[in-house]
Amino acid sequence: WFENGEKEDVAKVIKKGIDDAALLHELQAFLAVTGAPKLSDQTAAQMLSAMYCLKERARDFAELIDKAQFILAETPIIPDVKAQSALDNTGISILHELTPHLQNVTWTRDDLERVTSQIAETRGIGFGKIAAPIRAALAGRTATPSVFDMMLVLGRQDTIARLTDISAKEITD
Repeated sequence: WFENGEKEDVAKVIKKGIDDAALLHELQAFLAVTGAPKLSDQTAAQMLSAMYCLKERARDFAELIDKAQFILAETPIIPDVKAQSALDNTGISILHELTPHLQNVTWTRDDLERVTSQIAETRGIGFGKIAAPIRAALAGRTATPSVFDMMLVLGRQDTIARLTDISAKEITD
């Protein structure tokens, strides 16, 4: 694939019907060719489980890697300026409220959606107001895959650790 000069055209490869494991293999080859660090076994496993949402609308490996920053980011997460704005006192209080509910919820998309929707409903706010601080805590940025996709890929332990770390900020109002 790389020998033909088509080093980055993920969209073309996906259209050919390449499976997620093969796409991950090609991504790892791309990283090697570009001199980027090799993925650890854990990171590769997370990338494979996230491939369904990472490859969506990715035109090249750079975009695929950009979408995977929530997996590749070092912890503790350091939010960028835009994401930091979602971590005001309201955002932090949302994370404080959400985190205990995640301790015992069944780790499925439906149950994660139910828990977050209940918090939004209780607070009388839209889902976007709940998603923004979650997105900031999990990825440190505003442009990410779905918060539920990130939670499922990261798993309960990593999700809760990231939410707890960010929500450890003191609420001042």
